[in-house]
Amino acid sequence: MNFEFTQEQLDMRNHMREFADREIAPKAQKNDRDCKFDWDIAKKIFAEGFLGCPVPEKYGGLGMDYIAYGLMTEEVNRVCSSTRTLFSVQTSLVALTILKWGTEEQKMHYLPKMCNGEFIGCFGLTEPEAGSDAANQQTRAVKDGNDYLLTGQKTWISCGSIATHALVFATVDKSLGHKGITAFIVDTKSKGFTARSIHGKLGLRASDTSELFLDEVRVPKENILGEVGQGFAIAMSALDNGRFSVAAGAVGLVQGCIDACTKYAMQRRTFGVPIGEHQQVQAMIANMVADCEAGRLLYLRAADLKTRGVRNTLETSIAKLFCGEAANRAGHDAVQIFGGYGFSDEYPVERYFRDAKVLNIYEGTREIQRLIIAQDALGIRYANGKVTGKPTALAGVGV
Repeated sequence: MNFEFTQEQLDMRNHMREFADREIAPKAQKNDRDCKFDWDIAKKIFAEGFLGCPVPEKYGGLGMDYIAYGLMTEEVNRVCSSTRTLFSVQTSLVALTILKWGTEEQKMHYLPKMCNGEFIGCFGLTEPEAGSDAANQQTRAVKDGNDYLLTGQKTWISCGSIATHALVFATVDKSLGHKGITAFIVDTKSKGFTARSIHGKLGLRASDTSELFLDEVRVPKENILGEVGQGFAIAMSALDNGRFSVAAGAVGLVQGCIDACTKYAMQRRTFGVPIGEHQQVQAMIANMVADCEAGRLLYLRAADLKTRGVRNTLETSIAKLFCGEAANRAGHDAVQIFGGYGFSDEYPVERYFRDAKVLNIYEGTREIQRLIIAQDALGIRYANGKVTGKPTALAGVGV
């Protein structure tokens, strides 16, 4: 097992770190306070080509591996969870899903423009009655000649109001259950498509979150992703990618807490000494560091499997669960270390505290991740497919 990063991976991490410190961090607190999606930062991200990190060069990406992508995502989230959301949606949920399931024509049309930011995607799976129960899709797709008419509502859709294209999941036959769900690439300028931003969020205030409304939106059959009836499988594979970037981002949030707390703990003094000399403060920082190191190894294991093309639903679920929980612990303790100042947005830790909570909810709640992990361990349902024996994470491939 090799724990050394390649020079290319280190270069990407360092480049993203420098960019995040220079372009994202200085505006993160104000953008959060103003609940503003920052187009200026987004355009600079597009220009750097960051959104195409794991997309092959043939399709306009950088052609890098998932380890580099994870390190890059961690660095973004170290300073701003809202900005990381753009990466998770555009790259993990939409671009990589088109890469895996799209026709050659679809890949050549959409991916280069997604990598350079000309196209912005969103992932239209969640509905008012279909959150964790993702198979309970109420959005309908009715065949009309060579087209489909889509009618329904989606909610809690990241980037929904800024997207040029939405990957929408709809059922062509409700009686078929999850086997009737189909994925469509929908132009958001289409007649009958509207989006409405959701306000008053606990966290991720500088990212766009929206409801989508579809009223007989006409979509040509050429815009079906995969085959009719493959939508549920497509959605689940997309969530494997989304959970990976959430896990990497969660580690970045923990690192952000460590950075803020270690600096503050050596400046703030009580009882005549820096608070960093108090054992209870040291204990909280030690827990953050241990969680950060463990979480990083977990998401890097999933990254290695992804790069090698090995199914990694189990490993990604473990990483997503642990890293999300670690981020919540870190955010909680960071506010505690800052005391009264941690209760104010004068410092970033209150933002880290608020942003951490969603890591336990979206891309599959922590409860869903525990079901996946426990059912695999019990042999009820193997996360990475059928196996002949008990899965072992130590094997690195879940079989």
